Formats: sequence, C-alpha cells, structure tokens
Amino acid sequence: MARAGLSAARLTEAAAEMADEAGIDAVTLSALARRFGVKDASLYSHVRNLRDLRVRVAMLASEEMTERIAAAVVGRAGRDALVAFADAYRDYALEHPGRYAATQMRFDPEEVADSVGLRRSVDLTYGMLRGYGLTEPDLTDAGRLLRATFHGYVHLELGGGFAHSPEVGASWSRSLDALHALLERWPSRNA
Repeated sequence: MARAGLSAARLTEAAAEMADEAGIDAVTLSALARRFGVKDASLYSHVRNLRDLRVRVAMLASEEMTERIAAAVVGRAGRDALVAFADAYRDYALEHPGRYAATQMRFDPEEVADSVGLRRSVDLTYGMLRGYGLTEPDLTDAGRLLRATFHGYVHLELGGGFAHSPEVGASWSRSLDALHALLERWPSRNA
C-alpha cells in the first residue's frame, strides 16, 4: 500500500491522534484503516494486531511525556523539581488524554523491554527523589506514591471528578506542597 504511505510510525501517530479524540478504546484496526481509506488487511504488514498498535501508542506517549518532564526538571532540585515534574505530567495527561490512558495499560515485560521512555521515566523519578536524600527501598516506595498521587488526581480530573469546584489548580498546588513536605520528612522503615 505504498500509495497510502503506510508505516508503523505513521499508523502509531494516527492511532495516538484517534485516542486523544475519542479515547484509547475507540482505537481499532478497522477505524484506523477507514482513516487511511484502506482495507484492514493493509495494516497487518505494519502492526501485528490491535494490542501491538495500542502498545506502540503507549510507548510513543511514554517517550513524549518523558521528554516533556525531562525538559521541565533540568537544573532543578527539591520542591522546584517536584513541581516541574508533576506539572509536566499533569499537563501532558490533560492535553493528550487518550495517549495518557494508553500508558496506563498493563504491559508484559517483553512488550516494553526496549522502551527508552519508560526506562528514562524511572531514571527521572529516582533522580528527583534522590534530591530528597532517599535511597532504596525508599526510592521505590516514594516513586509509587508519586505515581499513585499524580495518576489518581489526573484520572479524577479527566473524568470530571473535580467539576464541582473551580479550585482544581489550587488543590493541585496544595497537594504538591504536601508531597514535598512528606518527601522532606520521609519516615524511616524502623519508625
């Protein structure tokens, strides 16, 4: 299908756009084929199946989000790094809700083994947390707390869970202040 200009990268980008427009569940091979004006079978020389396509969207989103976070935190430490990291995370999720949702899928380790975005995301998170003086196993625990907090807030916000209040941004800032205070006084495992 050279006339359609299909490639795995082009299909992934189009699927990511579809996900942002209608949600990751709306991304199907048939819908993508219709978008390009080709038959479904034309896609199989570029992606293995729907799961492969959605994983590709997730990896693209992971790389995009990680790049945004990396640019935001460069040269920052402590509270400044935490806020820059969190704001970049939230902004990406709100601007690209379908792509963000794809990053929350459950992955088999072999599907993401080569993901530069995921590996760099962990490195950025741990680097920021080391600025608070944390070491393992506290790095893992604190990283999980941040992910749960950021994802929970964004998930509720995207789902309209905070629609009753115009102070969503102020609550986000206060939440980051609370996380910063906690990270500065991270409890010891022996406490």
